[in-house]
Amino acid sequence: MISELKRIIDQISRDKGINRDLLIEAIEEAVMSAAKKKYGHRREIEARYNDDLGEIELFQFRTVVEEVEDEQTEISLAEAKALDPEVEMGDELGSKMVSAAELGRIAAQSAKQVIIQKMKEAESDVVFDMFKERKGDIVNGIVQRFERGNIIVNLGRTDAILPSREQMPRKSYRQGDRIRAYLLDVRQSSKDPQLILSRTCNEFLTKLFALEVPEIAEGIVKIMGVAREPGSRAKIAVSSSESDVDPVGACVGMKGSRVQNVVQELQGEKIDIVPWSPDPARYVSNALSPAQVSMVVVDEENNTLLVVVPDDQLSLAIGRQGQNVRLASTLLGWRIDVKSEARYARSIEDGFQSLLDVAGLTEKQAEKLYDSGIAAATELAAAAPAEIAEILGLEEAEAEALIKAAGAVAPPPENAEEEEEAVAPPATNSAPEPEAGPAPADEPAPDEGDSGERS
Repeated sequence: MISELKRIIDQISRDKGINRDLLIEAIEEAVMSAAKKKYGHRREIEARYNDDLGEIELFQFRTVVEEVEDEQTEISLAEAKALDPEVEMGDELGSKMVSAAELGRIAAQSAKQVIIQKMKEAESDVVFDMFKERKGDIVNGIVQRFERGNIIVNLGRTDAILPSREQMPRKSYRQGDRIRAYLLDVRQSSKDPQLILSRTCNEFLTKLFALEVPEIAEGIVKIMGVAREPGSRAKIAVSSSESDVDPVGACVGMKGSRVQNVVQELQGEKIDIVPWSPDPARYVSNALSPAQVSMVVVDEENNTLLVVVPDDQLSLAIGRQGQNVRLASTLLGWRIDVKSEARYARSIEDGFQSLLDVAGLTEKQAEKLYDSGIAAATELAAAAPAEIAEILGLEEAEAEALIKAAGAVAPPPENAEEEEEAVAPPATNSAPEPEAGPAPADEPAPDEGDSGERS
């Protein structure tokens, strides 16, 4: 095997792209390590590759002494003279040992392990240098094999891994399929996968559009934001630096050709392209498309947007399972509350707003109470627990807690009499004062305490 060393070095260097000198250095280090294990670690041993012979030669260096006390590090003057007649006391004399082929099976196995490790490290460096500048690009490969849900993709000179978390849902591959993915990370490691791919990240969608839309590649159209639920739906916000270029039209393309190419690559993922705006109200109106928006209330302090839509547009604005408003919220980075016009009108009434202020009462529960005739916190505070429990479908103990919380918002009067006293004038024992003007002579005024009734 050792006689074929030169051929093996040349083949590995050519196939793996590893520097030949680096390979030779790794082999020399491995053989030297094996030799020290066999002959002793205190020996000063060197391994040198002889390119003419195609083999590794071992040399040991010992100090010339009069009397040898340590044969691993010393050589007698007489023995040294036999090797080199000109040697003198105290010189360091190098002499050739056995060839690497005579190290033995265990030492050879150890050398093999070191060589394999060194080759992995060298190959890792080659891969890192080759792909470090391509991080963030889209790469093409072929599905090689599957490992615990991950897909190993062959990129030509090396393999990359597409983790299960970065794969599109409901999409299966077979060995030999061509695959396109975003180069998410390039690591300098000989143990873990070096090249990490992704098909679910936002950057993959952005790069696909950059490949399809020349205006994006030229910097005229910019993608200002992306929100994705991979395999289902995505929203991208675009703007243009030139007034005569429509950013949405540029991304859609003639008869939708550009966006359809991206949709096809993403296995039918629906893509909404919306105009970006620095005004949050206008931006959210665009982002909730195709729903129409009646009004937007902006709360910049809390990064919240209250969006009011026509009653028949509410389900369209929210989307299936809340997907449309969820993607719009991610796109803007703001919290979005969507209300119908009827619901918003109800919410601004003082009574209904007081219900919303009751701790523990949800907006839907407040609406149920409102529709049942309990239109304010004061009315809830005065209601019977059994009635509230029936309306809201709660236990009486839970209803009592809501009633107590409503009392903290707007405490009701203790009883009806007190309420009456608060609005009625104080009672007196004197009769009402007669109207101004003289009393008739034949009809005297009633005495104090007289009821005024006559028999």
